[in-house]
Amino acid sequence: MKLGGVFLILGEGISPDVGQRVWSLARAIEASQPGWLLDWIPSYNRVFIEFDANKASCRSVVRWARELLPAAGNTDAARLVEVPVAYGGYDLPDVAARTGLSEDEVIKLHSGTEYRVYAVGFTPGFPFMAELPPQLRLPRREVPRVKIPHLSVGIAGVQTGIYPQATPGGWHLLGRALERIYDPYREEPFLLAPGDRVRMVPASGEVPQPPQTLELLAEDGRPALKIVEPGLLTLLVDGGRFRQGRYGMARSGPMDAYSYRLANALLGNPSGAPALELNLAPPLIEALSDVTVALAGYGPSTSGHPEARSFRLKKGELLRLLPGQAGSRSYLAVAVGFAAKKFLGSASPDLKGGIGRPLAAGDVLTAAGSERRLFARQWWLPQLGVRKKVRLRLIPGLQANEEAWQSLLRGDFVVEKADRMGVRLGGSSVPGGEVTSEAIPVGAVQVPSGGRPMLLLSDRGTVGGYAKPAVIHPDDLWKAGQLREGSRVEFVAAEGERLLCQAEV
Repeated sequence: MKLGGVFLILGEGISPDVGQRVWSLARAIEASQPGWLLDWIPSYNRVFIEFDANKASCRSVVRWARELLPAAGNTDAARLVEVPVAYGGYDLPDVAARTGLSEDEVIKLHSGTEYRVYAVGFTPGFPFMAELPPQLRLPRREVPRVKIPHLSVGIAGVQTGIYPQATPGGWHLLGRALERIYDPYREEPFLLAPGDRVRMVPASGEVPQPPQTLELLAEDGRPALKIVEPGLLTLLVDGGRFRQGRYGMARSGPMDAYSYRLANALLGNPSGAPALELNLAPPLIEALSDVTVALAGYGPSTSGHPEARSFRLKKGELLRLLPGQAGSRSYLAVAVGFAAKKFLGSASPDLKGGIGRPLAAGDVLTAAGSERRLFARQWWLPQLGVRKKVRLRLIPGLQANEEAWQSLLRGDFVVEKADRMGVRLGGSSVPGGEVTSEAIPVGAVQVPSGGRPMLLLSDRGTVGGYAKPAVIHPDDLWKAGQLREGSRVEFVAAEGERLLCQAEV
């Protein structure tokens, strides 16, 4: 599978008329869902389509959308959802002072407006809603909060929104919702969806507690391995969560899909079978039965060097691994694959959304079936770096311009911080800034106003408002998933097929 993407542009700016075309197309896509479709994410004036480039092309996807849109019509069948809100405290006094209104007037204006959900993203279930009354429009806070309480109701510019989880954020807070916007235990986890009409209703009461983390470890199956020491962020992942981006769910899955698929291939497992992602500091693992496993990647290994091989563990044997020297992640698969529960089609965790969790000491991992006789195998791993740098090919992004493009290709970059959401680079500065919030492709190179690029990876938010002048070529995403603090990065222009485009429909 190779990721391709098309931004379908349905108008300019933020308006109900443009939004209506976006919502109609999004509903038509949901009803159609051809086999090559990997995801679709609506935003204010466009829909991002992610497709399998081995089965479709930018041109064929645009043609399909243009044929689909007239049949979608413009009938507004949107739900009206009322959300109870306990107004007060937080930034309400400051908003009143800055707008020249009383606190009661702020509440009356905010609650007296019917909003439309234009997009859901940032975190699972976060609704981007507009339009805020002109009297309440303020720019984002100059210094974002490190942590905003869950269910906080915020405003910024023409937008209002509700934070389903406790996260960082720079919006002005007027109060808190009294109903969960997102709850993975509900039959319908998301209270709001793109196109919904929303009214905030002043109310009093207790703010609901956040839902408990949804457990994805399976209890049935053949006991295979036990976590004795958890290591650093050891996760059970499958191929990823597809066709859920419109709700703000991250792709998740493996950061290095190449090594993940190789670990499964060494055992003859299905390509999407759950496997362990090992990150920097390895876990200590005990075999609970005689079992065949495969280890592949550039992080933790039996030698400290990149490896890809299968081998046998006997019952009671401890698997002791060394930190990797070349990269950050390796994948440990078991014959027939690990058993796991699924949420929205995937066993991979979405840590922001409370889906799954890092493995802990004492966790037991079960195999999905009986093991057949297997023989030890090994495979060659491609080189990760070139001249002590990791070379990543780029394709132009939606905000591509000559200055930003050349700054990326000629710059010298070093990894300052890396996690599953993305990689923050230091070194050369790149022109960037704010844009109207829109979908974020996996691998996008995002550049805020400060000029420091970020590579947005598996757990990135699905919608964001910063310039994205480039996107990592999908064949190099596995390399980006191996970056660690101190890694040096070199960007080069990709050649060949067109994998990201935009078109008016």
